[in-house]
Amino acid sequence: MTNTTQQNRSKLGGLIKSYYPSLTKSEQKVADIVIEQMEKVIYYSVTDLADVANVGETTVLRFCRKIGLKGYQEFKLAIAKDLSTLQEQNIKEEESDSLTISIANYTKMAIDETVNMIDDNNVQKAIDMIKNAKGVHFFGVGTSGLTALDAKHRFIRIGKRTDALIDPHIQSMTAATFDETDVVVGLSVSGSTKDTIDSLQVAKENGAKVIAITYYARSPITKIADCVLLSGGKESPLEGGSLAAKISQLFVIDLLCTGIALEDKKKSVMMKERTARAVLNKLV
Repeated sequence: MTNTTQQNRSKLGGLIKSYYPSLTKSEQKVADIVIEQMEKVIYYSVTDLADVANVGETTVLRFCRKIGLKGYQEFKLAIAKDLSTLQEQNIKEEESDSLTISIANYTKMAIDETVNMIDDNNVQKAIDMIKNAKGVHFFGVGTSGLTALDAKHRFIRIGKRTDALIDPHIQSMTAATFDETDVVVGLSVSGSTKDTIDSLQVAKENGAKVIAITYYARSPITKIADCVLLSGGKESPLEGGSLAAKISQLFVIDLLCTGIALEDKKKSVMMKERTARAVLNKLV
């Protein structure tokens, strides 16, 4: 489907056009980008959209309010609703036997995207930080919290004592006990999850090092982090918990875990055998 067709069927596009004459020239630049590139804009942070439109972030926020929305997140949700409706209509037009292939390809693309986005030097930096830390803690909420629990499981298997905290209050209280010997890995696809960012800030203020795993290179979480690892699998506001985003996060976790295991193969093999034996009697 062409962009023109999508614009004609877009509720938000029509709303923007109705307000267009009353917008300032700078706000009209934002409107033009949104109308022309709606499928890209949904994955932009407020900073990204401001950069593409060549305006300030405050202009983007003013634009959102001018068209009757409370803020940037409500604006992205409006785009997501529009695109979701269009996608549902498109899916109905496709043959059912293509669904499996479509989802598989989308997931593979998320891994390929991660490979292209991630910096090997930052991966090694993160490995060194985790290897030398006395305490390693994974912070995440929602689906990213589930990834944190998976990460804890992976690292325990190779003998690294780790913790996964998924409750915001427990995160903040625990972060207040950290010092320079601790490393915190913050997981957030959007990079704007307030609970996670607040907890990471507490950890940072108490001397802990912070590693961020996120999709957005320019997001609040990256401003706190000592090391940023980018993962693919972007998701819209209506796709929270998408499989592609989670698999991309797990791929980065696997990079870190495997990297640390290779640094001390003998210990890693020994700990894998120990942990495996510890649960042998749990199997029928």
